[in-house]
Amino acid sequence: MLVLPNSSFAQNIDFSKENFRENKDKLKEAKANIEKGDKLFEQGTIYYKQALESYLLANAFNPENASLKNKIGKCYLYSNYKLKSIPYLEKAYKLDAHVDPLIHYSLGRAYHLNMEWDKAVGEYKAYQNSLTNLKENKDIYDEVLRKIQECNNGKKFTTKPVRVFIDNVGDAINSPFREYGPFITADESEMIFTSRRASTTGGGTDEFTNENFEDIYVSNKVNGKWTQAQNIGEPINTKRHDAAMGLSYDGQTLFVYGDDKGDGNIYESTLTGTTWSKPEKLNKNINTDFHESSASLSADGKTLYFVSNREDGLGDRDIWVSNMDDKGKWGKAANIGPTINTQFAEEGVFIHPDGKTLFFSSQGHNTMGGYDIFKSVFENGNWQEPENLGYPINTPDDDVFFVMAANGRHGYYSSFNANGFGEQDIYRVTFLGPEKQMVLNSEDNLLCSVGVPIQESVIAPPVQIKESQLTLLKGVITDEVMKNPLEATIEIVDNQKNEVIANFLSNSSTGKYIVSLPSGKNYGIAVKKEGYLFHSENFDIPATAEFQEVKKNVALKSVSVGNKIVLKNIFFDFDKATLRPESTNELQRLTELMKDNATIKIEIAGYTDSKGAAEYNLGLSENRAKAVVDYLVNAGIKPARLSFKGYGKEQPIATNETEEGRQLNRRTEFKIMSK
Repeated sequence: MLVLPNSSFAQNIDFSKENFRENKDKLKEAKANIEKGDKLFEQGTIYYKQALESYLLANAFNPENASLKNKIGKCYLYSNYKLKSIPYLEKAYKLDAHVDPLIHYSLGRAYHLNMEWDKAVGEYKAYQNSLTNLKENKDIYDEVLRKIQECNNGKKFTTKPVRVFIDNVGDAINSPFREYGPFITADESEMIFTSRRASTTGGGTDEFTNENFEDIYVSNKVNGKWTQAQNIGEPINTKRHDAAMGLSYDGQTLFVYGDDKGDGNIYESTLTGTTWSKPEKLNKNINTDFHESSASLSADGKTLYFVSNREDGLGDRDIWVSNMDDKGKWGKAANIGPTINTQFAEEGVFIHPDGKTLFFSSQGHNTMGGYDIFKSVFENGNWQEPENLGYPINTPDDDVFFVMAANGRHGYYSSFNANGFGEQDIYRVTFLGPEKQMVLNSEDNLLCSVGVPIQESVIAPPVQIKESQLTLLKGVITDEVMKNPLEATIEIVDNQKNEVIANFLSNSSTGKYIVSLPSGKNYGIAVKKEGYLFHSENFDIPATAEFQEVKKNVALKSVSVGNKIVLKNIFFDFDKATLRPESTNELQRLTELMKDNATIKIEIAGYTDSKGAAEYNLGLSENRAKAVVDYLVNAGIKPARLSFKGYGKEQPIATNETEEGRQLNRRTEFKIMSK
């Protein structure tokens, strides 16, 4: 049953005068180091790192003491260098099989973390057999059973690793200290993360963790490389803990951890230009007297997913969800349910920009040890059974705070690696898709595997990498004449339902905006700012459409004579002048513009493509323009301010040789004739 045989040749050597008659001074020094280490060791795991320093000095003097080896092994087991525990624990057991009632459990944990599954199971079972009163030790026994199941899960996952590249994001972001909790904008252009650096704001360390206080840092991607991370500064970072908990997809809303009275709370800060606002605590529907941690905002900004250990949960820590009401306040939170939440802890929630894919970490489900990262998709009104992301993304140690780029190709999370820059680094995961089927040929391809990449001569059909089903719309909003960036409102409309589903602001300093449009809707996009004509776009995205990134810079035109815009969300029945219901929001915007600028007079112009008889097209375009004017008159706009004209196939703005070009030519415009 025992994995390690107790060798009769191993001899435990005590720190006694009898064993070290010729080295009394060094013995005294070694015993002093053990005493110093013991005082720290007895204070709990947060002081193991300091205890280890003293223990190692004593071990250098006498490397054959079972008790000391066991303590060193435990110190390593609860550090970021967990695998260093193995030789010390093995030697401790070899020197004295009864050195510690927990020796088999400790060895099981160490082998478990090193993915030596069979050896770990053997040690766990040996520990179970050492429990004399199963009734009193039922909880411990059940915990060990769970560890054994985790080993079985790990054995299964490691035999079929997922095809990914996992790369350290580099020393521009990672340091010799701990970096974790990465959050990115949807287009991967910016990363905000947490670090415990010696240069933390105000200095000092946390008395409960014996580590530097947390600060938040930011880095931008320029020409494909991350810039040197900078402390995000005041008012975000303070002299206490300041950790990133979540980031909106446009990078303009940041959720920050705040510790008021020993509990954790979620605060919100917004970016105006280059300045972050002072974080404000979210309402009582989100924050409680319990501990609230990670948060994730939906693409439309109206749903917040977060983690809390509040009462009435299903387990240790659960994922909860709150919806924003009509007044912009967060409503009562609801537990996301037993499909996601387990009796164990969940953490690190992240809702993807597609609005239906949830990533989270859990100590339950089919984890291979500690927290594993899982994915669940919302379909047919329910969350589907969570899927373990697999090895090597998940390991037997804690894998938490995973986020995914909008394209579905790249994910980011933090992990420990002995070859990293520090105690914990941030890594990027690149999903490679299914493996190519190899056939000999003269074409060179790179075969990607978990092991070392190999150059081989192959030919294979293209690999279909499943990407997110959404359109990422991004760009810069400026003044057409002055070219300076503008803070404008981007209104997103579901044209089929005639509902405004979201509103966003472009950044006032850069004019940048990012909008996520999940597939399966006909979207109307309107960019609005006081003193300017609105700019509209239409995106009719089929449910089957895969990821695409569309860059659309918008130059807003002032309300001036001669300026005109295309009304891209005006729709007519085929070959008729009947306005479709999907046009309602665009027509309302035009009505509001006329009411806000009560003296302007406009012309509504209709255009067709070159297909069909010229006379027929002229009549159709004029009737369509008249239909828009009739709507405005019925909405209360005086007829004297309105005129209409049909131009047929005249004044094309694109080629008539393609369907795309003809679609652009079939349009409705309005032009300011006088003020």
